[in-house]
Amino acid sequence: MPRKPRRCCAYPGCPKLAEEKSTYCAEHKKVMDKQYQTYERPTDINKKYGRAWKRIRDRYVKGHPLCEMCLKHGKAVPVEEVHHIVPMSKGGTHSTDNLMSLCQSCHTKIHLEMGDR
Repeated sequence: MPRKPRRCCAYPGCPKLAEEKSTYCAEHKKVMDKQYQTYERPTDINKKYGRAWKRIRDRYVKGHPLCEMCLKHGKAVPVEEVHHIVPMSKGGTHSTDNLMSLCQSCHTKIHLEMGDR
């Protein structure tokens, strides 16, 4: 099956081609990731989502490999995100009764409905 052609790097003035499934070339991807980590990502994110969260998330995904909202509609879509029903910022926890496995589309819909994105 043919692949999509690679796009130009989105970094201003860069003539290189972007990495596959990325908007930047390898050089500028590192620069933009560092900028994101430094200026755009909340500073307390690792307190909420550290190694422990990764282990909890991975365990939950093993038990719930399909999007729970899509399953209600009869579709089998693989999980991409694990969503907190009650957000951590509002007192939610990482307990399994507060988690929901979702595809990216359903996760975006939930956050748009909640208005916290």
